Amino acid sequence: MTRPLPAVIAAAQNASDRMADRHTPFVMNDWYVAAFAEEIKEQLLARTLLGRRLVFYRTSTGQVVALEDRCPHRSMPLSAGTLTQDTIVCGYHGLRFNAKGDCIEVPSQANCPKNVGIRSYRTHQRGAVVWIWMGEAELADLSKLPPQDWMESPEWERSQGYLSLQGSYVRLHENLLDLTHLSFLHAKSFGTPDYAKAAFESVIGDGQFALLRNVVPTTLPPVWAIPTGLTGQGQAARIVRSEFRSLGLHEVSVTFYDCHLPENERPEYRIRTAHMPTPETTTSSHYFIVHGRDFALGKLETTRFMHDQLFVAFQEDVDGLALQEQALASTPPEDLYEFSVAADAPAVAMRRYVLARQRQEAPN
Repeated sequence: MTRPLPAVIAAAQNASDRMADRHTPFVMNDWYVAAFAEEIKEQLLARTLLGRRLVFYRTSTGQVVALEDRCPHRSMPLSAGTLTQDTIVCGYHGLRFNAKGDCIEVPSQANCPKNVGIRSYRTHQRGAVVWIWMGEAELADLSKLPPQDWMESPEWERSQGYLSLQGSYVRLHENLLDLTHLSFLHAKSFGTPDYAKAAFESVIGDGQFALLRNVVPTTLPPVWAIPTGLTGQGQAARIVRSEFRSLGLHEVSVTFYDCHLPENERPEYRIRTAHMPTPETTTSSHYFIVHGRDFALGKLETTRFMHDQLFVAFQEDVDGLALQEQALASTPPEDLYEFSVAADAPAVAMRRYVLARQRQEAPN
């Protein structure tokens, strides 16, 4: 087939204009992951989130502090300074800032001027993760942070990791709502040939989007087959729910069981993965991941095996999305068009929702 007719291309481009993409400004009033809790210590940590340079540290009482990483005197990054008694001393002229961002000392003069300071940001530590609210502090609402009980429960074994994604966080959310790609992008890791053609259901609600897929019967890839013991050909059921829960959290829940056993006799094995993308810039993202299971508890060798196998697959996503980013950047706007198919419905709805959130927050 040759290039689509101009009218068809124009229709595709118009549809894309109604969805968030790599050019959409960030939604600031929401919770995003700033770091794993273990990363923030009593020392300075620089990190760019949502296009803003921040500096983090933990006080002597354990409080997580997040401040603008720029001295208002001559714009020296404060992360290049020194942490002293829970305060940051700028490495250029020695101005000192407390945990609220207030300047409390100017060494070159006796009196410290008032109303000279830097912006501070609301943070909240929950389990292994530190969340940050990048928008207006008075709007920070913990009820907007989706619950993740399994990430703290002793009934779940967990591992965690981080990947640097050279691509938009919007594309990562879309990737996670598009499970058809498991049969292809992940053909060598945890995808199976039958996955793409398995029946699926879409759930599209107010800010909640999910894709449900029942792959029954199926043959599990090693990452799941070996830990569960469901190693037979066509032995297993793979019941998947992949859900966008917020701008900073996507959760995948999977249940496995032996589909040849009666329902009242078969054990079930559950895994969950919290995919937590935080934009760094419009075309790069921090990708925090926590993976959990409710079986083989306390078995470190199982945790290591599953973690290593899974991160091979997650790296495939990162590599694939980076290639997409390169293709998008190198395509002239007049030649850039993308079509959607039925399985894209939750992803399309999610991208429209993100764009609507951004326009509601910054209508101009």
